Amino acid sequence: MTILHISTRLILGGSQENTVLSCEGQARLGHRVHLAFGPIYGPEGSLLSRVQAFNARCATREERTIAREPCAPIGVHEVPDLCREVSPSRDRRCLAQLRELIERLEPDVVHTHSSKAGILGRIAAWKLNTSNPDRSWRPCGIVHTIHGPPFMPVEGSLVRRVKLRAINLVYTLAERRAARSCHVIASVADAMTRQFLARGIGRPEQYVTVFSGMEVERYLHAAQGEDRESMRRALGFGDDDFVIGTVARLAEHKGHDDILDAITGELKSHPNWKLLWVGDGWWRDRLLARVAGEGLAARVVATGLVPSERVPAHMRAMDVLVHPSYREGLPRTVPQALLCAVPVVAYDVDGTREACIDGQTGRLVSLSDRNRLRESIAWMYDHPRERADMAARGRTMCADRFSTHRMIAHLEEVYERAVRTARAK
Repeated sequence: MTILHISTRLILGGSQENTVLSCEGQARLGHRVHLAFGPIYGPEGSLLSRVQAFNARCATREERTIAREPCAPIGVHEVPDLCREVSPSRDRRCLAQLRELIERLEPDVVHTHSSKAGILGRIAAWKLNTSNPDRSWRPCGIVHTIHGPPFMPVEGSLVRRVKLRAINLVYTLAERRAARSCHVIASVADAMTRQFLARGIGRPEQYVTVFSGMEVERYLHAAQGEDRESMRRALGFGDDDFVIGTVARLAEHKGHDDILDAITGELKSHPNWKLLWVGDGWWRDRLLARVAGEGLAARVVATGLVPSERVPAHMRAMDVLVHPSYREGLPRTVPQALLCAVPVVAYDVDGTREACIDGQTGRLVSLSDRNRLRESIAWMYDHPRERADMAARGRTMCADRFSTHRMIAHLEEVYERAVRTARAK
């Protein structure tokens, strides 16, 4: 089977990691896999090097399929005008570029990811399926994964709220149009399905939940030098320090400001409370300036970009993961932390509660409730035995639910269904 994945930007992020893991797993099964994406830029980092490393292993026959034959490398295609921003002129050019790529590769499945790539990719593939004059063209199955909602929280001044409502309406209309050009819509969490259907996007029978896959073994088992004690020493934490960690881009809506709003007082009154921020982004300088202004520079360790294979080690150094993100599909850092035996405090948004189960694997907090956020973090500090029990329950649950192997197997079923539907007419 030939599979083409299309993603807007191949930066370091949850949806992009999910996509690359899908590509690798499918290549190992013997499929011919291609990955298309727009230009990569910015401080968030890139996953392109991981794809290139996988392809290098294929070339040296280190990567093999189940049949024990070398697997083909992942085809890499940069689409010049595939950009995140709405740009009518570039979007028209991108549509033509995607159509040309699909026509040239003749995939059995076009699988789109993220909102912009999802809208343009689905429309390009659907037009080829329905209007290609060449009768030899075999219709491709079209699948879209919802990794997170494109709709922005409506907040701020009156002018800002009006602007955000207009943007959300545009995205809603575009997603409705794209859903009509799609055979299967895969949600990484049940919450995504409910939200999109509530906006009139797609039909219930189009949806299926495919939980986002993780490299669970990497999180469950520490390599030499990556255990909790070694990492805490390497990061400068003492045995008695209470390490409150985040793994997220330093960007709007990830909630770093909310953490500071909530616990600046506790950080000043508890010498052993420390923050560990893993990630980078456009807000790094502003956030670190705020930390310095509060006199907390000695209490915050900001690692900058960390290679994905090193994230589990950093998570093990934490006592609790705090994830006050304002919008998520399924926040991968939540099950990843639980796999590392670290409990979670998180905002109760979107699919977060499908991994952070309140009172069982962590504590959920209503969006923007800084008082409750502070209380939940303090509760974790005051209840070490209970937080260990939460982490153990979460570890067992996530090891099964969020494995890459389970995701790849489920996608095989999704693709077969999409291809059957496309070619039944």
